[in-house]
Amino acid sequence: MSSVLSDVPRGGTWLSRWEPENTAFWATTGSRLAWRTLTITTLNLVMAFMAWFLVSALVVRLPQIGFKFTPTQLFWLAAMPGLAGGTLRLVHMFLTPMLGTRLVVTVSTLSLLVPLVGWFYAVQDPGTPYSVLLLLAFLAGLGGGNFSSFMPSTSLFFPKRLQGTALAIQAGIGNFGVSVVQFVTPWIIGFALLGGSALLGDPQTMTKGGVQSQVYLQNAAAVMLPFVVVFGISAWLLLKSVPIKANFAQQFDIFRSRHTWSMTSLYIMTFGAFSGLSATFPLLIKQIYGSFPGAPDPLAWAFWGPLVGSAARVVAGPLSDRLGGARVTHWAALGMLGATLWVTTLTQPTGLESFPMFVAGMLVMFFFAGIGNASTFKQMPMLFEPRQAGGVIGFTGAIAAYGPFLFGMLFAGSFASLQSATPVFYGLAAFFAFNVVLNWWMYARRGAANPC
Repeated sequence: MSSVLSDVPRGGTWLSRWEPENTAFWATTGSRLAWRTLTITTLNLVMAFMAWFLVSALVVRLPQIGFKFTPTQLFWLAAMPGLAGGTLRLVHMFLTPMLGTRLVVTVSTLSLLVPLVGWFYAVQDPGTPYSVLLLLAFLAGLGGGNFSSFMPSTSLFFPKRLQGTALAIQAGIGNFGVSVVQFVTPWIIGFALLGGSALLGDPQTMTKGGVQSQVYLQNAAAVMLPFVVVFGISAWLLLKSVPIKANFAQQFDIFRSRHTWSMTSLYIMTFGAFSGLSATFPLLIKQIYGSFPGAPDPLAWAFWGPLVGSAARVVAGPLSDRLGGARVTHWAALGMLGATLWVTTLTQPTGLESFPMFVAGMLVMFFFAGIGNASTFKQMPMLFEPRQAGGVIGFTGAIAAYGPFLFGMLFAGSFASLQSATPVFYGLAAFFAFNVVLNWWMYARRGAANPC
């Protein structure tokens, strides 16, 4: 650590000393600052996930207020934040050791104002060009990028014995932003904010089931704006940066390890599925069950998936610290595989009677994905030294963040060519089975070379 400290600039941003594995230092200084940092960055991460998944909550409403888009175009809109989120995470994974926690969290949070303001205005005009909405959907991915700098930062603040818990708390509560935006949107768009202030725009006429009503779709973005401003400024005022630095080139050493690639596959299985299904769950409900009389409102059900997955992630962190990440990942992967095979029997219904079972199967999949999200993040710090572990966490998070884009494209193609989502779920089952074997052989079996 001393060799690192000598190269670290002193001042208001960088800590002069950080030794979380030192018991005395942790008890007197480290614990308080680490938990404060976790609280602030987690609140900012919630807003990042809300901005990232805002499009998934809006897209099912756009045709109801006059936008003329095909199902394929809607899936593209839902997919674009995932494309941006994954790409931007590949940038974010390098930022914390270069710029520090304080600057990265502040700037990345305040950048969310760009897509939020854009969507605020765009949804008020059904004549907004599709290309503009695609761009705004891509910009919503700014929120997705934040994860791959926030989580590596957290891994630097905590000792290894607590990293499973800390990372699960941050990611799990951050993931709640997905269910929050999907749950709040149907409610918040139903009335005028600030007593119908002209500043917040006029209502739109929504036609649903032949019934018309007045809604304020722009409220979904407007309600986030003050929180983004307050949390972003708070990050600048209250955060510090751990004195572990590396330039861009030095951080590429993680790609020489086979564990980087195996953990990437495992995290694609868990978070890739969580994020991809969170983004497409509303449209899946609409496409599979929306044509039946009395069809359910997708947003009345879709938020349960990310809610269950996020809660499971929080709980599974301490469990992984106690039992070991690889063992928990093994059972999570088996649970995801079983749930996926169950869902394949429910994706070509003849009526609404199978809808409750479809939702149940999806929720089981979300539950085990959340468990695996936590346990894989326990494995990574055990396989790598702190700076490398942060880089691997950032990289795996970046690749898995393509989940919304990949799932959106897979479902769009499957519905367009085969009028069914079933082939996609069969493909997922095969991928999950591969990862069960991969994790068991490398990390979970008795006698594994690298138990973690």
